[in-house]
Amino acid sequence: MAKVLAEELRGDLDVVLVHKIGAPGNPEYAIGSVSEFGTVYLNDSEYQSTEVDPIALREIEKLKDRHKSYSPIHSPISPKGRIVIIIDDGIATGSTMLAAIRAVRAQKPARIVVATPVASPSAIDFLEREADEVIVFEKPKDFYAISQFYENFPQVTDEEVFEILAEKKKAAA
Repeated sequence: MAKVLAEELRGDLDVVLVHKIGAPGNPEYAIGSVSEFGTVYLNDSEYQSTEVDPIALREIEKLKDRHKSYSPIHSPISPKGRIVIIIDDGIATGSTMLAAIRAVRAQKPARIVVATPVASPSAIDFLEREADEVIVFEKPKDFYAISQFYENFPQVTDEEVFEILAEKKKAAA
């Protein structure tokens, strides 16, 4: 989706890497999120930082390694002074989007816009306090999972990201 929007707006394309922090002993249950820059956000949680810190540090290291693998293909673009549109295929809790917003905000953009086709009402309320603008096409009251709004909902692979970034770099040259 970001590729299509960047092409339509004739804008630049970059990535900000974020990941959820899974609960100790239950990694599928998100208790927060991290960014590649070390930004950590924890939901209100009963977990102690001594339990969460090692998990967060592992996730940050994985994101930094992933970023390094993208670097030969695509140099990062500074968001300083620019309008940045952060796009996701859907937002359930808003936790990972918050990590992305805070990671980008620390780099002093002129404005941050969040765009997504579908989001839960609670995530929208939550993110409107962090972003300069939040654009959502579907705001269903009965929101259980992002996948319920797609016929086909595969994960974007690293190979697909490599291909898109390499294609964008080639087009810019």
